Amino acid sequence: MSHLNYRHLHYFWVVAKEGGLARAADRLGMAVQTVSAQVKSLEQALGHQLFKPSGRKLVLTEAGQAAFTRAEEIFQIGQRIPEEVHQAATAETLRLSVGLSDGISKLAAHALLEPVLEANSLKLVCHEGEVEHLLSELALHHLDLVLTCQPAPPNPNLRLTSSRIADSAVDWWGPANMVRPFHQNNFPACLNELPVLLPTRHAVLRASVERWFEQQGLRPRIVGEFEDSALMAVFASRGLGVFPLSRLGGGKADGGLMGQLSLLGHSEDLREEVYAIRSRRSQHHPLVQRVLASAGVGSTETTAEAE
Repeated sequence: MSHLNYRHLHYFWVVAKEGGLARAADRLGMAVQTVSAQVKSLEQALGHQLFKPSGRKLVLTEAGQAAFTRAEEIFQIGQRIPEEVHQAATAETLRLSVGLSDGISKLAAHALLEPVLEANSLKLVCHEGEVEHLLSELALHHLDLVLTCQPAPPNPNLRLTSSRIADSAVDWWGPANMVRPFHQNNFPACLNELPVLLPTRHAVLRASVERWFEQQGLRPRIVGEFEDSALMAVFASRGLGVFPLSRLGGGKADGGLMGQLSLLGHSEDLREEVYAIRSRRSQHHPLVQRVLASAGVGSTETTAEAE
């Protein structure tokens, strides 16, 4: 089938709404013959008759009704375009593009970005990916900020600055019926008796957790691995197992997803770090500065410039 001619579709749509060629031609300011020819061209392109006569009027065939339904959607949207373009052109939008590394806790990332969420006319764009790719996008100014579990590696070509903006203890959570029998006085030994969910192996936290298991003499039964901490929390809330979560991302079990989970225990010596990485240009972005200021990054904060 040939490509749809939207001019022909528009003429068909007007004829259908007006109920006849004469009224449609009057509305369009065109000759009846011209409008009729355009509709016939559309019928030929689609391979089906769209109108049939009914007295002095034209009514839609079954095929015509299907075409009209879609045309109505298309041209109603089209009628909104001028207003939306005007609003977009005149609004003072403050855009922040953030890269989140695969291994970072997404609940922790949300907590760190919370200071910018009330900014007027905010447009927040979040990308997830491998650290190397995100840092390349940052160096090309496609991103304003990257949040990751490790500082940027030294690279004189990227000219990036890293600051640690979080160093949080890790707690263990699980569904209430699974956590309740153990209480916190049997932690962490109870992890040997419970099904455990962990981040996948590319996450920095996973390696820290495994070292911590070894230090504690634990050999838990791992029943699930997840790249996304929020997804891990969802499966935990459905009874799959208990899981570790940065206190930054899950310390306030005051509603929402975390409100469906119970605290199993604290592991103060197990930590998750988060670094904010920015380019020389993006470090002046007002929302990047707000994130850093909220995390206490200032003149006393140790930063490492990879250049």
